[in-house]
Amino acid sequence: MRAAYFTKLQKALAAADLAEPVLLLDRQRLDKNIKQLKRMLPKNMAYRIVAKSLPSAPLLKHIADKADTNRLMSFNRVMSEQILAAMPKADQLLGKPLPVAAAAALFDGLAAVKGKQAARQMQWLVDTPTRLKEYEALAAKLKLKLRVNLEIDVGLHRGGMMPGPDLEAALARLAKSKNLSLAGYLGYEPHLSKIPNIGGWRRRAKQGAAQAYGAALAQGRAHFTAAHIEGMVRNMAGSPTFGLYQDTALANELAAGSALVKPSDFDMPMLKDFEPAAFIATPALKVSQEVRLPALEYASKMLGKPKTGTGIFIHGGYWMADAVWPKGLKTSGLFGRSSNQEFLLGPKNLPLKPDAFVFLRPTQSEAIFLQFPKIAVFDGRRICDIWQPLPVSA
Repeated sequence: MRAAYFTKLQKALAAADLAEPVLLLDRQRLDKNIKQLKRMLPKNMAYRIVAKSLPSAPLLKHIADKADTNRLMSFNRVMSEQILAAMPKADQLLGKPLPVAAAAALFDGLAAVKGKQAARQMQWLVDTPTRLKEYEALAAKLKLKLRVNLEIDVGLHRGGMMPGPDLEAALARLAKSKNLSLAGYLGYEPHLSKIPNIGGWRRRAKQGAAQAYGAALAQGRAHFTAAHIEGMVRNMAGSPTFGLYQDTALANELAAGSALVKPSDFDMPMLKDFEPAAFIATPALKVSQEVRLPALEYASKMLGKPKTGTGIFIHGGYWMADAVWPKGLKTSGLFGRSSNQEFLLGPKNLPLKPDAFVFLRPTQSEAIFLQFPKIAVFDGRRICDIWQPLPVSA
């Protein structure tokens, strides 16, 4: 990333009278990333936005419009409620199984009409026959038909059902149920991008994931029509793996979120054509060309004179992020970390004045976005809008 880019960001933030830590979103880069993701999707493959990685209603609406999708993946009751209110026509698939009490609480907070609407739009992820039985009892109590998406263990082993007796029991119950319907399968496989490519290990894991998902689909065809299995949601992938798919033989929709803003944890070969689109901008409150450590003056014989370099205290700190501009900034092991005024050590004669912005690149987006009260949207020239993150939820 070049100096000219951050100079433009500096000017845009100053012109917008922003003088506190802010999350900055580059809309041009975001839009390029959306186009790149769409280019990578196989023909007839649907795209589902992972909301936890992009937790802002205006941001989710923007991506849904640009990517031409109404499919979102939410991850807890509060987030589901927020999306129901902000995007009432969106189809929501839960990205993790929730205790049935959480689902009950969501419906308790909705009026009857909105409850029926939510039942049509929510796909509840279910990972065990026991949880399926609990959701069936809830649906009967609410007098609603709930849509269920079964979590398939394709090798991550974080949960879900492998092809076999548990999946058979779940499918048999769904086929007979008057209160539940089979909306689809979810098979998450982020391990495929992290397994070392040694001795065919990664290749075999990929084959194993495909075989497990294929076997689960075959089990489904024994209880439901081929048309039902073909047409239901068959979700796989995430930002690290969506590029592995070349057709819709197994999955017919892929999920991704973080790739669109590309935090540094997603610097991987598969996403080489994506650009970082989210930064933390925070003022440098104090800048000194002499690095003075606490109590240094009392230990001059031991430690010597103040070290050369630039010492910077920023507004805030201790984020899951690394300083990227000005170049050469790093945290100090002697000063330690601080979420109030973090100390950064930089090269000698660094051309940074007090109140100018330091830029950090998040390592991930899902937690960082929720730590800032506003998102400054940069259109390539100026801060064109201020978006709000979703309220914090876990």
